[in-house]
Amino acid sequence: MRVIAGALKGRRLTTPKGRTTRPTADQVRIACLDTLMPYLEAGPFLDLFAGAGGVGIEALSRGAPSACFVEQDRAAVTALEDNIDRLGLAGRAKVLRQDVLRALGALAREGARFGVVFLDPPYASADGVPALERLARGDCLLPGAVVVAQHSTKAPPPAEPGALTLWKSRRFGETTLTFFRGGA
Repeated sequence: MRVIAGALKGRRLTTPKGRTTRPTADQVRIACLDTLMPYLEAGPFLDLFAGAGGVGIEALSRGAPSACFVEQDRAAVTALEDNIDRLGLAGRAKVLRQDVLRALGALAREGARFGVVFLDPPYASADGVPALERLARGDCLLPGAVVVAQHSTKAPPPAEPGALTLWKSRRFGETTLTFFRGGA
């Protein structure tokens, strides 16, 4: 896997061995980040269920000022930290090795706010809806934030979770990206 565009274009990314993480396909990453380009500089990027960090690193490469990565799998965090170190992103990246809901609570208590949030929970888990609902409270979002959920096409997220409004959806076979906007 490589960074697709931006300042780090072409740089190789380490991915964890095994089947515990599912890297976001290049086609999906391109469509997601191309859509997010106008919003990336608005504030920090939050990559939930980050895996090796491909989406968040792509956001940093394309102009996001900073990124916070949340992942609890040890092998994925090892790959993520290697990517951050090798690409010289340590000053702009923070890694939280913990459960997403616990991390969102901690970030809210710290007063952390994000302009763009990407969440890509394991398709077979039920973690995506609670994480989206937690985000929809708005206490981790900047005004007008964009939230993107990557999910199985067969299991769409709620259409109007809390303070988030459905903006658009893009389908890529069995994978769909659903974009939400936060209130102003």
